[in-house]
Amino acid sequence: MKRVFIFIVSILILIGGYFVYTKSSKLLPFYYQLTQNRVGTEVNLQPKEQKDATFVGSSKCIECHKKNHKSWSHSAHSRMIQDPIKNPSVVVADFSKLPSNANFTLKDAVYTVGSKFKQRFMIRKDIDGKEDYVLGNYQWNVETSKWQGFKPWKYWYKDAYPHDNEELPTSKACDGCHFTGYMSTQKRVESGIACESCHGRASKHIENPKSKLYVASISDPKRTNEVCLQCHMRNRDIRLKDNNISAIYGDAKDYPYGYEAGKSLSKYKMVAPFILGQETKEFYANGMGKKNRMQGNEFIHSIKGMHGITCINCHNPHTLEPTAQKNDGNKLCMSCHSLGSPIGPHQRSLEEHTKHKVNSKGSLCVECHMPKVGRHTSKSPLTVRTHLFGFITPKETLALNMPKETNACYSCHKNDRTMKTLQNDLEKWGMVGWDKR
Repeated sequence: MKRVFIFIVSILILIGGYFVYTKSSKLLPFYYQLTQNRVGTEVNLQPKEQKDATFVGSSKCIECHKKNHKSWSHSAHSRMIQDPIKNPSVVVADFSKLPSNANFTLKDAVYTVGSKFKQRFMIRKDIDGKEDYVLGNYQWNVETSKWQGFKPWKYWYKDAYPHDNEELPTSKACDGCHFTGYMSTQKRVESGIACESCHGRASKHIENPKSKLYVASISDPKRTNEVCLQCHMRNRDIRLKDNNISAIYGDAKDYPYGYEAGKSLSKYKMVAPFILGQETKEFYANGMGKKNRMQGNEFIHSIKGMHGITCINCHNPHTLEPTAQKNDGNKLCMSCHSLGSPIGPHQRSLEEHTKHKVNSKGSLCVECHMPKVGRHTSKSPLTVRTHLFGFITPKETLALNMPKETNACYSCHKNDRTMKTLQNDLEKWGMVGWDKR
């Protein structure tokens, strides 16, 4: 009898163990990273030997890191800044349609900025004998295939510079994020967002591979995200904590000057202000961003961000996939949030969860949990997906005075349903409770 009892208990333990494993194993690849001790936002996590190193450029990384270098070289990060003289094919704008009052021509453009959603053009204009650039007064909107006026001073630093493109240098507004090394050294070590933007100075590592670089994936999860948030989070110049905008007139920076991967980002960046319930030029009242490059502002307030999930749990740090233009359907989301798992969805089938057919747009995770709410320019269509992840009901959208088009339900059903009938559908299905009424 004792043997039978032990046998039964053993079987139950095996069954229970198998159940726990199958329901949680999808998180196992991230176990080490997600369980790292929280060290606080003020601690410098740079390896000691890296602090005295110098920037060397990604070409020095190829020999030992061929696979990662190849993946990165095909990503948008590597192509953020490109030379149209060396490679004319990088120009996506149609210069035959450039308005006559443009203050530049293609021949004047030393660099292109971007190419995926919009493309701007950098024109050489040295300041105080130092290499510098300004941006042309027109940008090409890739999404609409049209030129549109561009006034960089209309952004948050509108009171810090003359309202003239030729008086606002890229060294203050753009180069910190778009040129590797410039954020901390004020030297354009390499065009684009390269290896050392995320791993820090590499000269010591090149001399001796045992000399450490900063590796975000084995860091405190909250601090891991700072590598991405250095640029993918709208900010204010840190000096505005103690000064007004007039005190830094002509020198305000739209990037965290001095930051390097591993350092404490909070010492170099003041996050764009947001108070829940208050709409601003950058945020809707619930914290959703109206513009691009606000993933971080949203993510830190999301349940995922607060629980230690990181950017690289979803985005390959070298290829950047999935991206806005390359999604893999529900595969990524359901690698953790599989049907019936402890972290949901708890229904037995996808159709039961979404109330839409399996192969329809209404059953795609991102369409409901990451709807398009932001624009790359004021004249662009809604293409920027929110990183708050919470489902916003039609009733909430109306209460927050958000454009109807930003609502996940309405964006698909604007021709056959009203916001009221969409809300009624959700209530009939039992998909809203006290927290959503």
